[in-house]
Amino acid sequence: MNLNTKIKRTIFTIENREDQGSVSNPEQKYLRRILVSGIVSLLLILLIVYTLPYTILSFNSLIEYAVIVALVIFLFILLVRYFAILIFAYLYLNEYTFKKNGNFSPFVSIIIPVFNEQKVIRQSIKSLLQQDYPNYEIIIVNDGSNDNTQQVAESLVGVHNGKSSSKVKVSLINQPNSGKAKALNTGIQYSKADFVLCMDGDSQLSPDALKSAARHFSNPKIGAVAGNVKVLNRRKFFTDLQALEYIEGLNMARSAQSLIRLVNIIPGPIGVFRKKAIEDAGFYSSDTFAEDADLTVKIIAAGWKIYYEPNSISYTEAPSTLQQLLKQRYRWTRGILQSLRKHKKLLINPTINFGHTFILWSMFYEALVWPAMNIAANIFFISAAVIFGFTQLIFFWWAGLALLDLITALYCIAVEKEEFRLVWYAIIYRMFFILIIDICKAMSTIEEFLGIRMTWGKLERVGAV
Repeated sequence: MNLNTKIKRTIFTIENREDQGSVSNPEQKYLRRILVSGIVSLLLILLIVYTLPYTILSFNSLIEYAVIVALVIFLFILLVRYFAILIFAYLYLNEYTFKKNGNFSPFVSIIIPVFNEQKVIRQSIKSLLQQDYPNYEIIIVNDGSNDNTQQVAESLVGVHNGKSSSKVKVSLINQPNSGKAKALNTGIQYSKADFVLCMDGDSQLSPDALKSAARHFSNPKIGAVAGNVKVLNRRKFFTDLQALEYIEGLNMARSAQSLIRLVNIIPGPIGVFRKKAIEDAGFYSSDTFAEDADLTVKIIAAGWKIYYEPNSISYTEAPSTLQQLLKQRYRWTRGILQSLRKHKKLLINPTINFGHTFILWSMFYEALVWPAMNIAANIFFISAAVIFGFTQLIFFWWAGLALLDLITALYCIAVEKEEFRLVWYAIIYRMFFILIIDICKAMSTIEEFLGIRMTWGKLERVGAV
């Protein structure tokens, strides 16, 4: 018993000693921290005192560092934006290459709204009669044209032989001038089909356009399929630049968005829709100047998915002069801003529809934030180069961006098997063409928020084939 008592007392005594030690440790730690921090502070003070006489403080030095920091930040954002789109586009391409699609070919109505399209409507209808698709019709909606469009369209009405040994009915609806959106709605409501293809009056479709797009509707969640728009009238400076822009700036972005089935804009020259999705979205609206973007946002808000089909090609006539180009982009920008303002509640509340909010923010970024950043960066860096002599730094900055665009253009052109000669336009693509477009976007944004009245601004057609 005595032995057991001694053992217990010994253990108890050891535990008490450990408790006493743990109480005294924090005081020692605080003393060590005070001592170390004091020594470090003293060393830093001595370093500052010693180096201060050798330090040159000037406004020029501040600007130099600011330019370098701003340049690095801008390039970082640009690289993240570019490579994020490239990676998503590559993943989509990989999925598209190995994805098996069924042979789904329902009856489709092709709706063509026309206003003063006498130069191009005949070629458009001829391209539609060459569709490699067994079951479709063509509905022309003449929106109060005041040239010979109605007479040309009337000569095309009837039943024609299609490419797939089928008969294709061509119908014509004449209505007073009410705008493109109402013309499209007229054709959609007249159609008895469950699927409709909406296009511009000047567009010409590739033979596989309808077949390539329609097969995706075997998935009941797909509400619309965006097509691949290409410039028809090339071999001119501005039209070649637009051809590269459509390939690199638009189609690559749609490929990336298609990976998550949330394409933000179904292009006007070609979009195939499930009619139920259009009805759920409330049809096309006339209260914006970008009815295609507005309808796309409404379809996503209704819970439908949107896919991009690169083989569903529409060739369209692009503006051939700078004035026509700026007029077109002015309308596009203000139309997108009008669509964003219509859906601003969903822009700030992602709990209602996260995909819808994501698309709205991507449109907001591309329409407002990025153009402002690009213009500000160019003004800032060029001013710094002129005033403070950073010409070499600015050259390397421009060369880096040009190299990035060259690589991206090469990838996109290889993917779409496009003309290789367009790659070289990438050298001036960003520093010239995109800068002009961004300035136009910025001016359009200012006018939109000031509420300046605008008109549709129809592009003058030349009938290029």
